[in-house]
Amino acid sequence: MLAKRIIPCLDIKDGQTVKGINFLGLQGVGDPVALGRKYAEEGADELVYLDISATFEGRKTFAELVARIAENIDIPFTVGGGIASADDAGRLLDAGADKVTVNSAAVRTPQLIGDIASKYGNQFVVVAIDAKRIDGRWRVTTHGGRQLTDRELFDWADEAQQRGAGEILFTSMDHDGTKNGYPCETFAELSERLSIPVIASGGAGSVRHIADVLTLGKADAALAASIFHYGEIPIPRLKKELHEMNINVRL
Repeated sequence: MLAKRIIPCLDIKDGQTVKGINFLGLQGVGDPVALGRKYAEEGADELVYLDISATFEGRKTFAELVARIAENIDIPFTVGGGIASADDAGRLLDAGADKVTVNSAAVRTPQLIGDIASKYGNQFVVVAIDAKRIDGRWRVTTHGGRQLTDRELFDWADEAQQRGAGEILFTSMDHDGTKNGYPCETFAELSERLSIPVIASGGAGSVRHIADVLTLGKADAALAASIFHYGEIPIPRLKKELHEMNINVRL
């Protein structure tokens, strides 16, 4: 059985790491390269860097920052934000990223997933899905949560997998930054439907929350931000306690 992964997420805006609640109220929390190096040294399995303003502001992603990250960090990292073509993805992979994540542009042009996968391989493509629960349905949003679509979480995840996604990164906007736990039933259903790994995002506030989403939620990896950025749960302690709960993690 593959080890469960612990993945700190660094949201980037104007070159700095930021964090908010429900995608709003962003505050600066540090330099992305220094933070990433710290998390790598503490035992993070991977990192995710998301340029959260890139799509909204119509900018290209951050290849120069990616190159600096690659020079300073020795664990796999995924980058995303404003990727609208296979060439955009290629620039980031050439700069040193291990994987790219696509979100808004993939919803708008689903063929993008296949374009990147066919050129670079499925294992390089992570499809990020931001969704909120409305009238009992998980509705997909784009542009950093600013635009609601008619897409539904499970159907869109199925299609993304069919088109060549190597992983799904699902963030519950209702839980993001609240530290009240992940929606484990939703993650379990998503994991059961898909044959590719699912990364859980949105709601981590305790070791128990992460343990629950990795077991009850059947997620392959847990992504979190606030608890790491504010030093509330250091990665070594998190992994030690998960190991004591008989959850397979790399120590």
